[in-house]
Amino acid sequence: MQDPLVIAIDTSTTATKAIIVDATGRVLAQRKREFPLANPQTSFYEHNPLDWWQSTDESITEAISLLTPSQKDRIVAMGITHQRETFALFDKKANPLRSGIIWMDGRATEQIHRYGTPEIHALSGKPPDITPALYKIAWVKEHQPAMLYGAYKVVDVHCYVVYKLTGQWISSVACADSLGLFDIAKQDYDPGLLEIAGVTREQMADLKKPGEIIGDINKEVTERWGLKQTIQLVAGMGDGQAAGVGAAAVDPDTMYLNFGTAVVGGVHGPDYRYGKAYRTLAAGIPDWYDFELLVSSGAFLTTWFREALGDPQLGAKVDPKLEADATAVPVGCLGLITMPYWNAVQTPHWDPLARGAVVGWRGIHKRAHMYRSIFEAISMEMRQGLEGLEAATGHKVTKIIGMGGGIRSKLWRQIMTDAMGVPITACTEDEISALGAAVAAMSITGVHGDPDIAHYAKQMASYGDTTEPDMDNYAIYGELSAIQAKIYPAMQEITEDISQFMGRHPG
Repeated sequence: MQDPLVIAIDTSTTATKAIIVDATGRVLAQRKREFPLANPQTSFYEHNPLDWWQSTDESITEAISLLTPSQKDRIVAMGITHQRETFALFDKKANPLRSGIIWMDGRATEQIHRYGTPEIHALSGKPPDITPALYKIAWVKEHQPAMLYGAYKVVDVHCYVVYKLTGQWISSVACADSLGLFDIAKQDYDPGLLEIAGVTREQMADLKKPGEIIGDINKEVTERWGLKQTIQLVAGMGDGQAAGVGAAAVDPDTMYLNFGTAVVGGVHGPDYRYGKAYRTLAAGIPDWYDFELLVSSGAFLTTWFREALGDPQLGAKVDPKLEADATAVPVGCLGLITMPYWNAVQTPHWDPLARGAVVGWRGIHKRAHMYRSIFEAISMEMRQGLEGLEAATGHKVTKIIGMGGGIRSKLWRQIMTDAMGVPITACTEDEISALGAAVAAMSITGVHGDPDIAHYAKQMASYGDTTEPDMDNYAIYGELSAIQAKIYPAMQEITEDISQFMGRHPG
């Protein structure tokens, strides 16, 4: 087929986005359905798993309705990307047994300390941290054992959506790996990790590689969408890996950098390695690896600031005056330094007990100084991560491809570019993770010849403007970054004391 179209979805923390894409990567139609995020108590974050499917079904139906009849007839395949590390328990009829526990949930601190060993890091590629589902599944084992043992399936978002589409409990290697249950060098489940989590291999999803065909989508589903032809479902990848594929950041010297709720950056490579400077994931390129940096308090933190300390009439919305005032603040915020650990810390400390802090207050500092210091803090964290990643992999990053809602902030993009010292080129497509899933789906069509996902990514990516670093500011951020790096170890004992205090007085 010379002009195929594909459907792709991205089921994220707050919504499912559906897009219809052509072979050049152009988005012909898109729709989004939001769903609630529950926070029943401190550090607990949950979803109703039924929302994952309902939002998928409704957003796809609405996106397809925007097409002409001839465009509808050209749809041949579908790909999926999703929020990683999120999981849920289901019975044989695919009814959820409890709320889904999502990636940012921090309830399993005790399990992380008990099970999080260097050996598990080496085996899974993931430092002990709040994000891998391994520790949260172990929490369920210890607090709700009957529920876990009675579950027919314990699976990620991708697998549940696949079941609703095809009746098969199948996930992608590049999705299931994020649960932290893989011997990642083999890219398959490890019996010892399954035992720690308290689950069996039979409870887990069957696996396909990214880009492999899972099967045909059920006719009753496609007919409800308004389609008459057979649609093949293609194995996808987690949203971080998908962002890299959608941006065609598929070479070892090119980094993808997602300015999202969490700030995520990564590079690809064909050989397995692991280290504290990054976490290792099964890549969206089959049999490759994704070496990834993660700062979980990204746009989440700037949104929090605007909502908690900004103009009450604007709420969490971007405040042009605040952005302008922060732009006028000198580089380094007159010595005000923020530790952006509102949601613990991943790269490079991987400490679930870490807390945020703002150090260096003087009477001269105003709201704009703290707001800018948040942008600077996140950017310097990524700088330190980049330096560690380059040292570990031996590859110098010469190009960064940026995406995500935060890249629209001219202030943040310039600060990030100056802090990292590498030009950042923006993707033109907003839903870049969904585009990565579309690349995987398009790769089965043969429209670009070689079925390799990396090859298709380069055919379907498109870019906007490039921000160049100010090397004088880069030097200043180098000084400030060295100071910032001293704050975490200086506060570590204090944060542990606070954690113990909160254990006695949870509120």
